[in-house]
Amino acid sequence: MDYKFLPLYFVIGGTVVTLVTYFGSQGKGLLAAFIAFFPAVSVISLCAIYTRSGAEPTLSYAKGMLFLLPAWTIYIAAVIYLLPRWGLFPPLILGILLYTAASYLTSKLV
Repeated sequence: MDYKFLPLYFVIGGTVVTLVTYFGSQGKGLLAAFIAFFPAVSVISLCAIYTRSGAEPTLSYAKGMLFLLPAWTIYIAAVIYLLPRWGLFPPLILGILLYTAASYLTSKLV
């Protein structure tokens, strides 16, 4: 890993979290979600992996993101369904557990 890029990764990640939090707290959920899902972080990750290791590890990462999309969908569906009923933290914990279990099952199938 090239450690000189760590400050850049830190700033980008912090900026994304800050913008998502700001717009989300202003009731602009669609804009906040757009920022959270904007592929800037994955573009930087793909570029960093490719620069460091080449095409094969980059493709592996991209495929991994695609394979884990169903697990992420289960996680966010649990949060959406349970948040109005249970508050914030129980749905987050359950969603993460479901994500972990679905990711594990996906890894066994792939």
